[in-house]
Amino acid sequence: MKIEQIYTGCLAQGAYYIESNGEAAIVDPLRETKPYLDKAAKEGAKIKYIFETHFHADFVSGHVSLAEETGATIVFGPTAQTTYEAHIAEDGEVFSIGNIKIKVLHTPGHTTESSTFLVTDEKGKDVAIFSGDTLFIGDVGRPDLAVKSDLSREDLAGLLFDSLRNKIMSLADDVIVYPAHGAGSACGKNMSKETSDTLGNQKATNYALRADMKRDEFIKEVTTGLTAPPQYFPQNVKMNKEGYENIDSILERGNVGLSPALFEEVVNAEGALMLDTRSPQVFKDGFIPNSINIGVKGGFAPWVGALILDLKQPIVIIADEGAEEEVITRLSRVGYDNTLGFLEGGITAWAAAGKEVDSIESITAEELKDRLTSAISVIDARKTSEFASEHIDSKNVVNKPLDVINDEWNDLDKEATYYIHCAGGYRSMIASSILKSRGFEHIIDVKGGFKAIKEAGVDVTAFVCPSTL
Repeated sequence: MKIEQIYTGCLAQGAYYIESNGEAAIVDPLRETKPYLDKAAKEGAKIKYIFETHFHADFVSGHVSLAEETGATIVFGPTAQTTYEAHIAEDGEVFSIGNIKIKVLHTPGHTTESSTFLVTDEKGKDVAIFSGDTLFIGDVGRPDLAVKSDLSREDLAGLLFDSLRNKIMSLADDVIVYPAHGAGSACGKNMSKETSDTLGNQKATNYALRADMKRDEFIKEVTTGLTAPPQYFPQNVKMNKEGYENIDSILERGNVGLSPALFEEVVNAEGALMLDTRSPQVFKDGFIPNSINIGVKGGFAPWVGALILDLKQPIVIIADEGAEEEVITRLSRVGYDNTLGFLEGGITAWAAAGKEVDSIESITAEELKDRLTSAISVIDARKTSEFASEHIDSKNVVNKPLDVINDEWNDLDKEATYYIHCAGGYRSMIASSILKSRGFEHIIDVKGGFKAIKEAGVDVTAFVCPSTL
């Protein structure tokens, strides 16, 4: 028997390859099918099943395309409903892969169809569970994504409590837990950077698996501190339920070089968004006016999903040479399929054609420290929790998280000067580029973010809760 985790860091997502005696199963595959096809071909195995732990919200799964290309059966847990052919398993149903068994444990709570898949080896010993978003390392799945008129997040949290106690915690301590996500995913709130662990260690260390925890206490714990899910989540769920276009067609349409003149024509004719995926400190020195910077070497796909409101938005790309296909692939992973080409020759070709180039001022943390002696306006674009933990000690600093820039940044003055920072410089440049595209001309980015600011000796403070006495 072979179990291999195929982890994608930019999405904090774990897919899995399981094989025994020439037969294979894939759990929660990403949209691009080639890695799984190549793996099976290399091992001389046939992909028999594609197990989906639930309808994923944070990425478009590759189950539909992979089934079309291999003839494998898509398997969901009880209550799942799809518009394509799939096997909706019963709780406790067992599937054979070579000499091993995979048992379906219906574990609703994160979603109603959520299921955990238990692998039993050739000798009948329970070896591993693929827990999807039911159980993470250090956390459990958030219970607010499948809320319905007759099902509140508290109802789902209660179901999750029952699932964990009745289906998972009763398993042996040496069973390995393989979740669908690790730290950085928006599907939980306290995930570890580790991507697998023994169930016994999770029973001992995971706050949600405490043996003495009561049901009401659990419900309160897992529903407290939840932030609003990214706006693209429901749209990805819909695609995973109803199917989608093959990624090969998306790459064929989008991976096309456009001259500066044709690039400009597509932008004007199609209303295409100009997405510049270069690193922030390269972007700042020269970019096409009104383009948005979301660097591909960072949390690219989740930030695209959080900030670009329409999955059907036409997009044209400015990228480092050779990175164009990777960008298109990462966009498609979260459902942005309408890429119409990339700027051939990049910003160099654009400037050589006599086209206008814009820039953003970026200063060091030391320079910011000097300027803080004056009444400057500083925007901290980190999450509210990051800001509360520690921030610049100044009355002129305001916290405006990047993920709500479309809703809560409307009170800014276009004539004012704003210094923007985040944790390390990635999010602040995204925010700066968005503001620039909206007519803010006096934007100054702080290079290196809060990490550099602390190292420069700027006074910082933490949020102190008001006394209740």
